[in-house]
Amino acid sequence: MSLAKFIQAMPKVELHVHLEGSIQPETLLALAERNGVALPAHTVEGLRDWYRFRDFPHFIEIYLAICRCICSPDDLELIAREFLRGQAAQHIRYSEVTFTPYTHFAYNRFIPFADQLAALNRARAWAERELGVTMGLVPDISRNVQPVEHSLQVAEWAISGKDNGIVAFGLGGPEVGYPPELFTDAFAKARAAGLPGVPHAGETVGPESVWGALTALQAVRLGHGVRSIEDPRLVEHLRETQIPLEVCPTSNVCLGVYPSLAEHPLPRLLAEGLFVTINSDDPPMFNTNLTNEYLQIAETFGFGVEVIERLVLNGVTASLLPAERKAQLADEFRAELARLRAEFLSS
Repeated sequence: MSLAKFIQAMPKVELHVHLEGSIQPETLLALAERNGVALPAHTVEGLRDWYRFRDFPHFIEIYLAICRCICSPDDLELIAREFLRGQAAQHIRYSEVTFTPYTHFAYNRFIPFADQLAALNRARAWAERELGVTMGLVPDISRNVQPVEHSLQVAEWAISGKDNGIVAFGLGGPEVGYPPELFTDAFAKARAAGLPGVPHAGETVGPESVWGALTALQAVRLGHGVRSIEDPRLVEHLRETQIPLEVCPTSNVCLGVYPSLAEHPLPRLLAEGLFVTINSDDPPMFNTNLTNEYLQIAETFGFGVEVIERLVLNGVTASLLPAERKAQLADEFRAELARLRAEFLSS
């Protein structure tokens, strides 16, 4: 019997993963070389060491260096293809992938949004055809970009792709000093056009950030949301509404939200009846991936196959796929999980 082998083989969905934060050192080195961008290291081994998480300023340093290496639509297509290849290797059938279009438009090589979206959709079509996996796209606002009115431009871009791969509108970047309420107008614009809001909240700022995302932005799902556990009234509200949380355990530990995985509130969130999904956030930067997240929580918290399967199916339920496709995927997952349980866990 092997729960680890079951986890490695099981079908998965991932709802909280950043395209720019998914770039492996090998891909970054190739981009830097073809675009003439200097990096702190010139070998894959050196870049892998540089990638190793140290602190939040170092994380931002890496993220900005990555963005400097993305200079054309072809670069975006390459990183999306590499990302989807990695997802397929983990049996992740569907991903909802956040990307930050304003960065590639205003701060780098001025790639028009239409060209960004076309490149990502080329990668999406390729992955569906060649790998049997797919993704929905979530353009997000970076909270710290000024003036805040840029968020309205990002909302307009997101709306323009609503029927062309874009499934939601996001909010990322540093929470401290940038509350959700600043972005009420942008989220209202997207929502009026039929795009749901999936902002980050409740990671480095506490329950007040989550309340802001729920009330001002009318979030249908919360990026992180783990610090909701600090407010009993908020816990009760999330239990009643079953608004999903996109929990990223290793990311939370690396960014200092919790001292260790053993002290992460994931078991408490589940015990309180909250709707939890498991995700990897920026996998190579935190030396993880979605499979590893499941392996780590199973080992650390002693979760059995029933809990793991519930978390997997929560990912399907919380996705923004059309209802018919979501139901079909859930049926496929249940059948595959039953087969794998018999193969790896039967006595």
